[in-house]
Order: sequence, then structure tokens, then C-alpha cells
Amino acid sequence: MGRDPLIGLVGKPSAGKSSTLNSLTDASSKRAIGYLQIDCACARFGVSDRCKPNYGSCVDGRRSVPIELLDVAGLVPGAHQGKGLGNKFLDDLRHADALIHVVDVSGTTDAEGKVTRGYDPSVDIAWLRSEIVQWIKGNLMEKWGSIRRRHMAVKATAVETLQGQFSGYGSNARVVARTLDRMGLKEPLEDWSEETIERVVNAFTDEKFPTIIALNKIDHPDADKNIAKIAKMQDPNTIVLCSAISEIFLRKMAKQGYVKYTEGSEFVDTREDLIADGDPDGGGLKELDEKNKTRIENLKDMVLYRFGSTGVVQVLTKAAELLGLVPVFPVRNTTTFGSGQADSKFVFRDCVLVKKGSTVADVARKCMGDAPVAYIEGAGGIRVAEDDLVAVGKNDVLSFKIGRG
Repeated sequence: MGRDPLIGLVGKPSAGKSSTLNSLTDASSKRAIGYLQIDCACARFGVSDRCKPNYGSCVDGRRSVPIELLDVAGLVPGAHQGKGLGNKFLDDLRHADALIHVVDVSGTTDAEGKVTRGYDPSVDIAWLRSEIVQWIKGNLMEKWGSIRRRHMAVKATAVETLQGQFSGYGSNARVVARTLDRMGLKEPLEDWSEETIERVVNAFTDEKFPTIIALNKIDHPDADKNIAKIAKMQDPNTIVLCSAISEIFLRKMAKQGYVKYTEGSEFVDTREDLIADGDPDGGGLKELDEKNKTRIENLKDMVLYRFGSTGVVQVLTKAAELLGLVPVFPVRNTTTFGSGQADSKFVFRDCVLVKKGSTVADVARKCMGDAPVAYIEGAGGIRVAEDDLVAVGKNDVLSFKIGRG
């Protein structure tokens, strides 16, 4: 069966990585399950009232799909040389398909996570990338002579030779091929200079470890100037502004019955808000004390109204977009969308996330393992070819018919 996508959270000490992980998962383990919000197929087919996922949830066609997150600990300058928990950091990193780099945009922690004021957080973004590139390049250059000789002796392709070296970073031949394609290299591998090798490693890093920059602590007074600087330096499509501690606080208050709050929303309602809107019972919410009432009002002004949300849910959404993840809905019956179980009145019980470029056959292997599949149906009972690509709204509702074709 195919491996599920894994998103790694990285960040220096005190950047807010643990808070971000906790706000995404309500958990504190090293590997945890977050929930990616997607548009469910049930809305497309008008059956949202009967959608009841086996895992996660679906409310009015907005579905929360489980996705695995990895806490990649030990990021400090010099990690590629083994400083701090550098070796552990890099070993964990190789398992990730994409990274969320949590950056303290307030500038109140230095490179090692110690309290300061006026630190430039754009430096952190640069040295994370540098650590990864230097780690991979260092390993490659150490044995480049023997790699080159073997490449020439066996008359291998550049993809074959590089995959032999990059497989240890969780790569596959397709990733290596895309790396070389995007570079358009004409020079044969045996003639590569150290400069060319560094360019290849940089391109491979972009392909293997696509990274979302989560600018955390946006409610701090010093954050604005740092956000403006970073926005000029980075692709805006890779930046998300967030306040993990605000998300944790809002979820806690909602769970305890003090506020009405939906994860990722720009709105939070207190008992007083709902009474003012005409609900004499205040939604059944508890009365807030003055301290928490003030904190929520400040949070509304400094985070929700200014930025549109705490940004935490959007971080995960952005990472999934970067990976090009496609939600696919395996069903037993492609007309009723039932699972064939005893509770068949419910629809779209399962959802799997596959990477961009996946075929119908890839999904079959992920869902069915080695079980023989005679043929595959799409929505409405129409047969689909195994080499057809899956995309949102296309070949994303599938039924696998067991047997020999």
C-alpha cells in the first residue's frame, strides 16, 4: 500500500513549533494527526445530510480529513555538522514530503531560541534551507569521485546515479527526474563541477522538501515590519501568517463552553455577543470573567479582524496545496456512494489523500494493496482506465471491483 503523505514541522527552539503542532492536532506526541479541511464530494452530489466519515468529520460539505504530522526537533545553526540534535533532526527530516517552517516573526528569539529583541527572522528562513543543502551536498561531495567512476563504468543515466544517492532522503526516481527536468541540464554527470552539483542539490531540495513558511506570533508589536521584509524576499504563495497560541486559547475556551468558535474562522462569539444578536440565552454559553473577556477582545482586534483568522488551519491547507494533494473517495457503489456496510444509508465514509500526478491505478494500490482488481468504476458506474489521472472532480470517486480481469 502507498505511504500516506507526511508533513514535517520544523523550527528553532521557542519559535512556536510545539504550539503550532498542538493547535493543529490537540496533541503533543512526536507523530500526530492533523485535520486538513477540504470540500467533500457529498456537496457536489447533494447528499451532505448523509455524509458520515469513518475518520474526521464533515459539516455541510466541509470535510476534515486526517493527515499525519511529524515534529522534526533539533533545528539549530550547524545541524548539518551534528550540532545540537542535528543528526536526529536530519534523520527525521528525510521522512517528510513537505515542510512547515515555523518562524518567530516577532524577532524576540535569536538563532538558538534565546530571548532577545530586534532579531531578523528572515535569517532563520535562509539558514534552514542552507542546513538542508549543505547536508545533502556534503554527503554527495564526500564520495563524488567513486560515484562518478561507477556512473561511467556501468553507463548509468544521471537519474539512476542520483537516485542511488538520494534514496536515503526519501526520494524516488520521479523526484530526481523532475529535478533534472526543471534544470534543463545538458552537461553529462561525469563533467559536473562542484558549482553544478550545488545547483542540482538546490533544485532537489526544492523538489523533495517544498516548504511553507508559517510566520508565527503575528500579534506581537514588532511583527509587522518583519512580515513586510519577508514578504519581499519570499514567494507569497509559500507564506502564511499565524498565531498558534491564539488558536489554542480559542479552542480551549470553545471546548469549555465560554465561546462559540469554528476552527479557522475569523469570528468568535461570546455570550454577550449572542445576546446582542437577539439570542436571550446567549447560545447557552458561560459568562466570561473580565480577564478572559479582555483577552478575547484584544485577540479579535489584533488577530481575527486584522488577518482574517489565526492562520493555523490555513497553514495545513497551504502545505497540502504545495504538495498538490488530491482527496479521493473510495466507495462500494458509485451510484448511491455507500460503503456496502450495515450502515449503508451513510455516504462517502472514506477519503484518502494522494499526491498530484497519481493515477487511478496508484489509488487502487493505496486502497486495495495487492488484492486483484478486475476493473474500476467512477461516479455513475462508468468504467475508468487505470492510467487515468485523478484530480478534484475527475476520477476522485472510485469503486474497485475485486477479481481477475
